Amino acid sequence: MTAFAVRALLSGLIIAAVAMIARRSPAFGALVASLPLISLLGVVWLWRDTQDPVRVADHLQATFWYVLPSLPMFLLVPALMRSGVGFTPALLAGVGLTILLYFLTAAALARFGITL
Repeated sequence: MTAFAVRALLSGLIIAAVAMIARRSPAFGALVASLPLISLLGVVWLWRDTQDPVRVADHLQATFWYVLPSLPMFLLVPALMRSGVGFTPALLAGVGLTILLYFLTAAALARFGITL
């Protein structure tokens, strides 16, 4: 349980730091947020817990494929907000698009023998 608490605290601190940095500089906050810090921490902890190279490799590969369908959200949400759509509806639309694209990506990859 202690390991979980440490992991949650560290992950939360990264997210809080991104929010605080973005208050001063949206571009620098975006740069820090775009770093795969949480993914890297997850991989390090997975390796520490399992020492399983196949599991870590599978995790990293799946992370790559799941990042791709999430990218359009970062264009849709600001476009909607700039056109007058409120934050919550714009964010929900972005999340909805991402979920749809996750399913489409998984189905498309399955046709090529890649399972997520």
